Amino acid sequence: MTVLEEKLAHLIRTVDELSDVVTAQQTEIDRLTRRVAMLMEREANREAEGTGGIVLADERPPHY
Repeated sequence: MTVLEEKLAHLIRTVDELSDVVTAQQTEIDRLTRRVAMLMEREANREAEGTGGIVLADERPPHY
């Protein structure tokens, strides 16, 4: 019986640790999702304003 109780205690601890890991990952995913949405919106605004400025490889730098 003691062996089963020890195994159960280890399993409970492992499940708690995994739950913490999943929670941390979800928090990070949410943060990154917000940042991607912000960047997508910023880029869409830049394209709409026409100031996106595509740099061409053949274009000379301004200091020439």
